[in-house]
Amino acid sequence: MGWPMDRLNYQHLFYFWNVAREGSVTRASEKLRLAQPTISGQLAVFEDAIGAQLFRKEGRKLALTEKGRTVFNYADEIFALGRELTNTLKGRAGAFGARLSVGIADALPKLLVYRLIEPALLAEERAQVICHEDKLERLLAELYLHGVDLVLADAPATATAAGKVYNHLLGECGVAVFGAPALAAKYAQDFPRSLEGAPLLFPTPATALRRSLDLWFENRRIFPNIRAEIEDSALMKTFAAAGVGLFVAPVAVTDEIEKRYDVVKIGDLQGVTESFYAITIRRKVDHPAIDAILKSAKDLLASG
Repeated sequence: MGWPMDRLNYQHLFYFWNVAREGSVTRASEKLRLAQPTISGQLAVFEDAIGAQLFRKEGRKLALTEKGRTVFNYADEIFALGRELTNTLKGRAGAFGARLSVGIADALPKLLVYRLIEPALLAEERAQVICHEDKLERLLAELYLHGVDLVLADAPATATAAGKVYNHLLGECGVAVFGAPALAAKYAQDFPRSLEGAPLLFPTPATALRRSLDLWFENRRIFPNIRAEIEDSALMKTFAAAGVGLFVAPVAVTDEIEKRYDVVKIGDLQGVTESFYAITIRRKVDHPAIDAILKSAKDLLASG
């Protein structure tokens, strides 16, 4: 349904944006120092102008509808640009460059994610980066609704979403097995045959890496003892640092992993690679921070 309005009322949009951020009219009215009936009335006028309900009740809180989420995402960008303009007019333009909202698939290794995003943070025009972590399917929906500018994932967008978004292959990276020093010493000899019966921490079955690992072990008739399946890569490394089991991670961040978690690399899994993708809504990238990420990623992953 199209919006039956010729001109957007930014005052109404501002009230809506604050209610959405605060989760209730009461909290928004306290923040803005306005009477609750004033904000409620302005919201009603705004919804009537748009021709759609923007909120629904969830207990004591207000939750955004699908249309409300779309409006909120645009409002977030509009008011972020307003803050940038204010800073520019006050001579503070150099503090931050463009705003970049990044969706991160929850299976991605956090240390590698930081290294991928780092160029946007260190560029001459540093981006203000907002990171969201979720399942890839939900992140793609957010991307299509302009909730995020970029999605980082270990797999390309599926065929059902391929017409809406574009996959940029950042590169591929080999993987290795790591473990706490005592476990690493025990299983380093005769690697990788030593992994027979070894305690391993695996990613969950829905991930691309897990599918590659299952195939690799099956083809070599090696049967490890899977101690745990862990979705979050940082949590997996915490388990491993405590000596619960060995784990697999990209070799491109070997030094960081060993220093951060006090673990040791045992050996590479020859033939297993992880692919990493940047997914955007447009084929041509015109965001300077995204461009910096794309240009630096290939060098980072090539080192692995």
